This record gives sequence, structure tokens and C-alpha cells, in this order.
Amino acid sequence: MNREVQPSPLFASSNNQGKVSATKSITPKPTQNRHRKKNKRPRRGLLGLLFPNKSVAKKSNRRRRPGTPTVARNLNSAPELHPPRTKNAPLAKEEKSFNILPTPLAIATRLLVLTVGVSTILGSAVAISDSLKTVAPTEDAIATETIAATDSSTITNIFSGISLDKEITKLKDKLSSLTANYTQLEAGVYIVDLDNKNYVNFNGSQAYSAASTIKIPVLVAFFEDVDAGKIRLDEKLVVTKEVIGGGSGYMQYKEIGTKYSALHTATDMIRVSDNTATNMLIQRLGGMEVLNQRFAEWGLNNTAIRNPLPDLTGTNTTSPVDLGNLLIKINRGDLISLRSRDRLLAIMRTTKTRTLLPQGIEKDAVIAHKTGDIRSSLGDAGIVDMPNGKRYIVSVLVKRPANDPQAKILIQKISQTTYQHLKFYNDRPFISEQ
Repeated sequence: MNREVQPSPLFASSNNQGKVSATKSITPKPTQNRHRKKNKRPRRGLLGLLFPNKSVAKKSNRRRRPGTPTVARNLNSAPELHPPRTKNAPLAKEEKSFNILPTPLAIATRLLVLTVGVSTILGSAVAISDSLKTVAPTEDAIATETIAATDSSTITNIFSGISLDKEITKLKDKLSSLTANYTQLEAGVYIVDLDNKNYVNFNGSQAYSAASTIKIPVLVAFFEDVDAGKIRLDEKLVVTKEVIGGGSGYMQYKEIGTKYSALHTATDMIRVSDNTATNMLIQRLGGMEVLNQRFAEWGLNNTAIRNPLPDLTGTNTTSPVDLGNLLIKINRGDLISLRSRDRLLAIMRTTKTRTLLPQGIEKDAVIAHKTGDIRSSLGDAGIVDMPNGKRYIVSVLVKRPANDPQAKILIQKISQTTYQHLKFYNDRPFISEQ
């Protein structure tokens, strides 16, 4: 059956001047060609995850041309005519829905998959973390393994908290040959290069009469109490009959009741090796037994005060290793604050006796040290700063026949040999002092 349709003016050809044949037979186009594909944008965020096939229609920004009539649809009328498709316009395809499952079931499925995935990731992370954990060995186990792999000299350093690298064998051989020429003397030498922690230990762990080198640990104990607030630098110390000591120093000649500041007393204990000043500090710090306990806590196994100064019989003892390790601790600020360390080293640089270690170093080098001299023993220990920036510890104690002058010469030569070797020693990577 043919029916006549009046074409809309919107699609009328300009050549036909708005007229269309009234007898043309029209067959409705398939439904899929009647609907143009809407321009939609996909949902984002959580809604996009749960409803990936849903999209939001994008509003068109195209405006209707002025003068173009609006065609109203009549749902009860025949299918509406569409203009002929241009050459480049593709056929609109019907959107296919891939959401086979009902919406509630699809949501539940996706949530289940998401939960399982997150649980798997978390479980894997925990398993990896557990596999990386190791059981820390106990302190006893560490000490046992370390001691088993070291010699006696290294064991002493372990208990002192000092970690050294390797022994400088060439320098040790030089010192061994040097001391062999002084058969009447018994020398102990301990040297540590602070730039690389290489060392020489030549009979350094043996105990010797300390003489006035015992004043080094007394000075450290003084500054330790200063840092703890137990004593003030400007506190007045009184010369009493009990503290008068003969030998070196001038305070023994002062009237009983004379007062000196604690800092002045400590300075003259080192600078002029005043024995009375030393006894005043020992008394103020708690006495010999209290100090000996502190020395043991520091790891000084051979250091002890048994008599007030001067100890002419040599009962007060120490060792080159004890003095050297104590200076290492001071250098890195272990026992006292950095401010107190600076004061301590400044005091030790004022030592007036310069006949031992200072004789073996160059003019531009700086040494902070303390000597000790009694009939049976001679020694010197300190920190040397070379002009090239190297810093090293040297501690020498010599047991000798009564006042044998060769002990002084030997210490001077040991100092010179050490200085010249380290000056041209190339194996010196610059490392932290910590």
C-alpha cells in the first residue's frame, strides 16, 4: 500500500523549491539507522570501577541554526523520515552491553575480586618482611666470635671499646730494631694513626710505673665531673697539710689555707707537673679508690693510683695501651664533652717539659702530651698534629736502671722514627673519628 507523505521543509531540496512527489513509496529504514550514537564519556573514580559499562551522556554544545524548524515526534504516527546520509558519515551502530550479570550481582563480584586482590598483596608484603628479619646475635656470641679471632693485644682494645684496623708492620720492625740496641732498657710502645686506625703495639699491654703520666687519667676524671656538674671550674680548692707533695711543682711551698680555682689547679698539675695540685684534685674527686674504679670502667686494665704523688717507688701503674686508648677516647669525645676535650688538649699543649716526644717531631708539628719521670721509669704520651693534617697517638714507657739517660734518647728516637714514617706513609684514607 502506497501512502503519501509530505516531506518536512527541513529536508527539502533547494532544487525542488520545497516540492516532493506525493506518490513516492517510502519504506521505513531499519531501527538501528534511526538512532544516532550519543556522545558519551565514561564514568571515572569508584563509580567507574563498579559500573565500567555505564557512561554519562555528554551535552552537545551545538546550537540549532536560526530559522530551522523544530520537528515534533508523534509516537503514534509513521516512522519519521531522515535525510540521506552523506558520503563520509558512518552508520551509527547500536551499543552492545557486556554487562551480562545483573547489576547487584556484578557489584558484589567486583568487590569480592577487589578484596581478594588486596588481601593477596598484603599477605605477600608481610611474608617478604618476615623473610628479611634476622635474629640479632647476643652480645656474648659477638664477644666469643671476636675474641676467638684476635690476639691478646686486640682483645685489650675490644674491652676498651677501641676498634683498630691493621698493624703497621714496617714501623713495628723499625722500632724493634731500634730498641734492640738498648739492651738495658725495656720499652713499651703504642701508636695509633687516627686517620685510618692502623697501629703499632710493641710491648704496649705491659704494666709500667706510671710516674707523672698518671696525671692524664686524673685530668680526664676532673673534666668528667665538670661535665656532670659535680665540680665547678671556678670552685676554690684549699692547700692542706694532707695534700702537700714533694718533687715538682710550687704549691708545696705555699701557706696552708691558700686557695686556687679548680681549673688553675688542674692546669698546673699538667703544665708544671705539680704533685700538690694532683693530690688536691685526687682528694676533691673522691680519693684513690673512687678514681681506680672509674679507670676500670673506662677499660684501663693496668692503670691504678696506690700512693699520693710523688710516687717515687713506682707503685702507681699504667701501660702504653691504657694511656693511648684513653687519648683515643678523649679525641673522639667519648668520656667528656667536646668543650671539655678542647680545654683538656689546650692544657696538655702547655706542658713545659719538652725533652722527650717533642724532640722527635718537626718544628711546625703540635703535641698535647704529659711526661713522667722517676728513677726507675721514664715516659711520655700524647696526641701529635702534623703540618699535613695527620693526627696520631703515641705512648712510650721505658723501664730503666736508676736514672739511665739512655731512656731519654730512646724515647726521642722512637718519636722521630714514628713521625718520619707516618709523614711519608701513603696508606691514610681520611675517615671519621666516630
